[in-house]
Amino acid sequence: MQLAFIPVEEFYFALTLAVRTLEELEQPGLPEQVKMRLADLYGQPSTVAAASQNTYNYVFRVKDHDNSPSPQLIISISDWQEKLRLSSDYGWMLDAERKPIRTTRFDQRSAFCQQLRAQLQEQLQIPLLG
Repeated sequence: MQLAFIPVEEFYFALTLAVRTLEELEQPGLPEQVKMRLADLYGQPSTVAAASQNTYNYVFRVKDHDNSPSPQLIISISDWQEKLRLSSDYGWMLDAERKPIRTTRFDQRSAFCQQLRAQLQEQLQIPLLG
């Protein structure tokens, strides 16, 4: 699984309404530790929320991972109420009216989440609960 960072200048064009929470990891200090590591690797987040419950969101295109029938795959790493939130549009796509609908891959979201967590642990060198 190869992750391609989406900078703030491209964020609006990349994020879709189909991105949904995969899981939230609750471990004291984990969101801040991940934030510092992501900032070291990628600089400024893809988007910054001016709220205490959400201070960063790093968004990535996932390359070499099938999300058909959707033409792309997006993941998001953010903090939410002192938890680390992993989100993705895996198993979702937008219909003709731009409303999120489940695809045949929806039932595989848990397995995808495990793969994503393993990838992030390796890439960030930070152990993630789960």
